Amino acid sequence: MVNPSGATGRIAVDAMGGDLGPAEVVAAVKLAFEEFAELNPITLVGEESVLLPLVAQAGLSGSSRLSVFHAPDVITMEDKPLMALKRKKDSSMVRAIELVKSSDARVVVSCGNTGALMACGTLRLRTMEGVDRPALAAVVPREGGHFILIDAGANPEAKADHLVHNAILGSNYCRVVLGVPSPRVGLITIGTEEGKGNALVAETHEQLKRLGAVLNYAGPVEGFQLFEDHVDVAVCDGFVGNVLLKSWESLSRFFSSLLKDELSTNPLRMAGAFLSQGAFDALKRRINPERYGGAPLLGLRGNILKAHGSSNREAIKSAIAAHRAYGDWYPVVIDSRRHGSLRWLPMRAGLEESPRPDPVDEAKRGGDLYPVEDDCG
Repeated sequence: MVNPSGATGRIAVDAMGGDLGPAEVVAAVKLAFEEFAELNPITLVGEESVLLPLVAQAGLSGSSRLSVFHAPDVITMEDKPLMALKRKKDSSMVRAIELVKSSDARVVVSCGNTGALMACGTLRLRTMEGVDRPALAAVVPREGGHFILIDAGANPEAKADHLVHNAILGSNYCRVVLGVPSPRVGLITIGTEEGKGNALVAETHEQLKRLGAVLNYAGPVEGFQLFEDHVDVAVCDGFVGNVLLKSWESLSRFFSSLLKDELSTNPLRMAGAFLSQGAFDALKRRINPERYGGAPLLGLRGNILKAHGSSNREAIKSAIAAHRAYGDWYPVVIDSRRHGSLRWLPMRAGLEESPRPDPVDEAKRGGDLYPVEDDCG
């Protein structure tokens, strides 16, 4: 085992949590090293007796950029999150997160159990001040660009306060990741008319309307509007977000398969497909879910990237490489109500802090910026 201590920007990879096993993770690491020459050093966290032979087979044994950190236990997809954290303290997921906590790694990449990842991240790293629950932020392609889907599966039983936090986290993340100066934030619901949606949507909508000085709130949005150039951030609870994300991924694969079948039905279509190969390849790259392999768990005092449990080596490679886009950014900070204001911290050096809204003006517009429990943080 090589000690990862002191390696600036090191990536800790949970090698044991994915459905396809550690061999797929090691293959992904090899692909990442081959494709990205400036990639930060990586520490594979997992059972040493399993990982070392795989590393040797991949031809990475002598690499100064790769180390292995021994963690004999594995949290499975079937494990109950809190019970697993109590019984499997030497699991690859827990040890990887602890490397971030001890500053021996900058970011964790894991394909493991989402509930356990959220629980362990919250308990080990803690949430930022004012954030009750972390949320997964996924980048999804749409007409003319991309939008941020938050929450993509971390918190399926959210309250209105959580969705408001998600809106702020997602908006700031969108500013930096997608370069949108004033992201349009939409709340996913079943109708754009006032009063449409369930109680959670209604309460969240009322709170978001009071944040005009902080958010560019575009109002409720329906599913068919998400893939148009309508909003830059789509806010929902983790249940809706996870269903939506997986539906998009499945639909993109279905259309790719359908297009391939239709273009191979006769010689004329095959000839046309050959002439249009460049366009089809560009379309496939743009909608391919494997390109968007990792979603950050926002709102924690440390960086965690979540990839699908079923991720293959290409998707895991994308997740590992994704840290280059936001691995060195600091999470957004939300002040709780006792501070009397709400502020955004720059997520990357060189960005100016967003102006703070005047609490007096906000009170005139409807009271507190939004209700947050006094003990949050």
